[in-house]
Amino acid sequence: MASASNGNGTRNQSSSWWGTGFAYAVSLACLLWVYHDFDWKNELPRLARIHWAWILLAVAADVLVYVSQAWRWNKLLTPLGKFPLGKSVQAIYIGLFANEVLPLRSGELIRCYLIAVWNRLSFPIVVSSAVIERLIDGVWLIAGFILAAMIVPMPGELQTAAWILALVVGGIGAVVVFAVMNKKFAQHAVTRHRWSSVLRSLVEGLHLMGRSGSFPAAVLMSTVYLALQVVPLQAMLMGYGLDVHWGAGALVLVVLRLGTVVPGPPGNVGVFHFFCYLALNKVLGVEAQTAKMVSGMMFFAVTVPLLAAGAVALAFTGSEIKEIYGRARDHSATHDAERRTEPAPTLPGPMK
Repeated sequence: MASASNGNGTRNQSSSWWGTGFAYAVSLACLLWVYHDFDWKNELPRLARIHWAWILLAVAADVLVYVSQAWRWNKLLTPLGKFPLGKSVQAIYIGLFANEVLPLRSGELIRCYLIAVWNRLSFPIVVSSAVIERLIDGVWLIAGFILAAMIVPMPGELQTAAWILALVVGGIGAVVVFAVMNKKFAQHAVTRHRWSSVLRSLVEGLHLMGRSGSFPAAVLMSTVYLALQVVPLQAMLMGYGLDVHWGAGALVLVVLRLGTVVPGPPGNVGVFHFFCYLALNKVLGVEAQTAKMVSGMMFFAVTVPLLAAGAVALAFTGSEIKEIYGRARDHSATHDAERRTEPAPTLPGPMK
């Protein structure tokens, strides 16, 4: 039994290394593609002419984005109880910090783990809330892309990617609706799976939150969450003095979200630059060298505040991010629905 377990662990570790290596390779390839012919000599001096008030607005709005996400998350979790907004904000910022320093969007697992531990909730049910969040965002993103395509012609590659995303979101959404409307049958369908207790908890969470009276409010709050994501991008464009229309930030957001929907390198470095450049140059018609410069500025403006806020949120736990990530992975692998009644671990502690 031990040898089999070790074999599974070795295979999982090997798969993780392959995934991480691939993510870094994609990151490097994207950076080389975008900046291999960048005119550093002429573009860097243009930074002196930036309107920094717009940049400060971009940073402030980027911080508020995730406060609104925590607000929406608490609304989704309302059927399970009322939870402090501060703890939800803290968990999200620690997750964002993890996304910036660890590959494959590990922060999603971490934030769910923290909320489950701090509030003594079933981990799979908290994961259900994160799944619902992403589905809501996917629906709004697709709607935004369709609206944007009606205003500005989109490259064929982006249209194909949008249709693929629409099919994926539609398929997952159909499964979620089935779980919400047919809870007993859905639970019965997963009883033979080796992770049946976790899957049943997921179904329970989807059913509980999807039929809750607070669900429509969470959907409406998603518009605030997505609108606030547009503000930093639009402010960056204005700060650089680009002659673009007021919907340009929304177009950039749609392309960025489509391009980074698959987990990748830490902070989506390289991938962010690639799709931001495509949005600016191919969709909005911004000159190539300028588009490359603005892509780098945008990445800096939306990354540094997250690292700073995430570091502060992490410091209040008294733990390191790798320690929390290890705990989250172990918790995810061993969690059972009955563990909801057990005492919560003492570390990492919430913000006082």
